[in-house]
Amino acid sequence: MTIRIIPQDPLEKSETKMAETIPPLLFPRLKNLYARRAARLRQLAEKNPLGDYLRFAAVIASAQEIVLYDHPLRLDLQARLAEAARIGKPPLDIHTLPRDAHWQRLLHSLIAEMKPEMSGQALAVLENLEKASAPELEAMANALFANDFSQIASDKSPFVWAALSLYWAQMAALIPGRARAEYGEQRQFCPVCGSVPVSGVVHMDQQEDGLRYLHCNLCESEWHVARARCSNCEQTQDLHAWSLEGNLASIKAESCGDCGTYMKLLYQVKDPAVEAVADDLASLVLDARMEQEGFSRSSLNPFLFPGE
Repeated sequence: MTIRIIPQDPLEKSETKMAETIPPLLFPRLKNLYARRAARLRQLAEKNPLGDYLRFAAVIASAQEIVLYDHPLRLDLQARLAEAARIGKPPLDIHTLPRDAHWQRLLHSLIAEMKPEMSGQALAVLENLEKASAPELEAMANALFANDFSQIASDKSPFVWAALSLYWAQMAALIPGRARAEYGEQRQFCPVCGSVPVSGVVHMDQQEDGLRYLHCNLCESEWHVARARCSNCEQTQDLHAWSLEGNLASIKAESCGDCGTYMKLLYQVKDPAVEAVADDLASLVLDARMEQEGFSRSSLNPFLFPGE
């Protein structure tokens, strides 16, 4: 199955023909999203060996919450949505959507919010970004979207991505359409923007096992991918769950022997407070274990970009 986003009116006319009972796509709900993430990061930092870095990430998330409301985005996406539906592409495709200068305004506002909270190397990085020209910033964004991490310093990536993510999340929240599931491939990519997930969240639901949604690391949307199949290659035969705390663990890694990758799953039924980005970042010891077992990560945390 794949997921297509189409203009709302045509979908409503065909809804009687649809037997869908599971929402295939959840657009981001931005109210307090970043505040909740920041609070969760600080909570997890209290007893975590990576506490300092979790608190650093919390500063960025808190700044995103402030800048979100200081710089609202007003944009009509009807034409973009119709064109994307026609060609079968994500409406906010990171590879084809022209970026407005709005994202750079968000970045500079984020820098202004974060500078009083930063010191040492982090402050120096912010000051360096503050002096960067518009073309230089666009080149950094291009490098991140192309996974060309050699072209951008890893200490700059989280700040640049925070602005890009805020911009894409604002756009995603404005999409005047609905989603439907169709037969197809590439469910490992976000149907809204084409980016990759940060983790999977198993939502509490009337279904006994819960519903698995992959959480986009860019636009904060979530899309449904059925359980018992690899979230990366969709194979169903050689899947295994790993955890450091047994069956009661709220965080597990699902590995696939076919493609050799894994993704972490966060179980709300085990801990209703789990958060897609924060809990993924705080459980790096599980990532280390999976790498020891020979698996590579199929997702990407917005606070953990590969080095140069």
